[in-house]
Amino acid sequence: MSPDFPVSPEKQRALAERMERLGVREEDLEESFIRSGGPGGQKVNKTSSCVQLLHRPTGVLVKCQESRSQALNRFLARQVLLERIEERLLGEESARRREAARLRRQKRRRSRRAKEKMLEDKRRRADVKAGRRPPDPEG
Repeated sequence: MSPDFPVSPEKQRALAERMERLGVREEDLEESFIRSGGPGGQKVNKTSSCVQLLHRPTGVLVKCQESRSQALNRFLARQVLLERIEERLLGEESARRREAARLRRQKRRRSRRAKEKMLEDKRRRADVKAGRRPPDPEG
């Protein structure tokens, strides 16, 4: 039985399905609660809202203190844990790595030839658009 989190039933269902797909069972998780640190005032110093999850079979350890709500942190910690386990299992094909590779490609500088070609295409397009303008009455 999965715990009840303060998120929509669809998100809870998606989390449960993902756990099932990766073979992560609630019984394999060791959950502990710690006092959060950092900004948040006196509230975080008094409540144990930080969640630490350990997946015993893989040894993956995750801490989550994103929210002041312990219940929400429990949900978020499970999501982060699943991401890390998925990354270990899939390696290069994991979503996070694919996204990082996409950003690297996007930021990479164009070769001189590619840049010249792109600028030539822009000039050609500008000429086409300039041809659509109405004639200048002043001449």
